[in-house]
Amino acid sequence: MVRRFPAWAAALGSRSNVAPVAGLLVLAPLVGEYLLGNVSVRLLPALPFLIPLYGGGALLIREVVRRTGRGWPAILLLAAAYGVVEAGLVDQSLFNPTFEGHDFQATTPVPALGISAGSGFAFLVGHVVWSIGVPIALVEWLTPGRRHTPWLRTPGLLLTILLYLLGCWIIFDDLRHSEDFLASPAQLAGAAAVALLLVAAGLLARRPRAATAAGRVPRPWLVGVLGFAVSSAFVLRPETWAGLAFGVVLAAAAALAVGALARRAGWTERHRMALAAGTLLTYGWLGFALTGMVEPGDPVRWWGNAGFLAGAVALVVWCSVSRRAPRPSSAARPTAAPPLPRA
Repeated sequence: MVRRFPAWAAALGSRSNVAPVAGLLVLAPLVGEYLLGNVSVRLLPALPFLIPLYGGGALLIREVVRRTGRGWPAILLLAAAYGVVEAGLVDQSLFNPTFEGHDFQATTPVPALGISAGSGFAFLVGHVVWSIGVPIALVEWLTPGRRHTPWLRTPGLLLTILLYLLGCWIIFDDLRHSEDFLASPAQLAGAAAVALLLVAAGLLARRPRAATAAGRVPRPWLVGVLGFAVSSAFVLRPETWAGLAFGVVLAAAAALAVGALARRAGWTERHRMALAAGTLLTYGWLGFALTGMVEPGDPVRWWGNAGFLAGAVALVVWCSVSRRAPRPSSAARPTAAPPLPRA
């Protein structure tokens, strides 16, 4: 019984929820920063300081959506709000022209806003897809029977909110001193307004309905391959206005295609897992590319990339061989808010 747990565990509602909560808290920063190669393996001890922002944000989004009975459109809209908050308000990489020594505004500049349109779009998609979407999809796949129900009770949700806010402050305070940069009040207000609009859109998103559309659905393995190919093409595009236009069209086309397939009766949870798994592996090779650009002479960093890629491959294999009730996802999606976990 829960009353035998310590106080922090009681907030989770049951023993079975501890693993997915911990898994999502850890996987989100590992994918969003370490697998990407943005953070070296030398800084792996800094993972606890990234968990509150990345893991707390992913868990908070997931819990809000599952408590309100909404689906993946809501997750992605709230993930977009998360991306705007992180890039615009927390680390302010959206506005900082020399963030971490890189000239992110050298291409596709928008002087009136003090941003690079291409970099801003890349930041946003990176957070929506890899920081939030992929970790949630993979951890939920490994938790059959609890994919569409809350993992936290009310105290746990409140703790998650505090954890996320703490993570925002940790990163903001650290970069405020190391970067010696603060966006203008107008930039901060604009980013906050956009984030609020995205949050409102996410909370107003339609509840999922049963999929009844006819039509064939590709096999899950093919969905995974296509996810890898499309996401790889997205990150390989040039940092030009033409590359930005291509990225917008590609992202929109991919979203529409997945949305259309998800409305077909043959679309299953395994398809969604395969899509997330294929997309995850794009960051695996991209980590090597980033290391080659920023620290090509550091063998420890290269070995770290190899280790993180091996971990990603192992996770994909685990998900692939795991038989987790591959029923149509629409049938499993609730039309009303599910009950909260019981003690």
